[in-house]
Amino acid sequence: MKKSLLTILTFCILSFSACAQSSKSTGEKTMKTTINVTVNGVTKTATLVDNVATKALLELLAKGNVTVKTDDYGGFEKVGTFGTRLPTANSQINTVPGDIVLYQGNSISFFYDNNGWSYTMLGKLDITDVKEIKTFLAAGKGKTDIILSLKK
Repeated sequence: MKKSLLTILTFCILSFSACAQSSKSTGEKTMKTTINVTVNGVTKTATLVDNVATKALLELLAKGNVTVKTDDYGGFEKVGTFGTRLPTANSQINTVPGDIVLYQGNSISFFYDNNGWSYTMLGKLDITDVKEIKTFLAAGKGKTDIILSLKK
């Protein structure tokens, strides 16, 4: 019984520590809000962080779907412009596959590999397997339309 309790307590401490480090690295709190991300007819969800940019993004999506014409850049991301500016809250971020960020207020990047730069974190694809992220984002396959929409 003591061993089980110790194991559970250790797991809880490690889980809390990992969560604290994750939110510390982006400085953002995760929202419960998810959006749809559609690539080549396949739809996955992404969970947003809570900041001024995501609030503006949600307002934009409330008016209708947004299609972003993306292209591969640097072998680690798909990037494209919104056609409008969103407010920024930039900080130095070390991205991981699945991260979605705002760049320079008018571009969105979907990461399929790591990079470090000054971005505004928007959220994260709800996919954990790196190979699945790369396949979903059509990594390395050039121009790709990515459609963002509100979950219904």
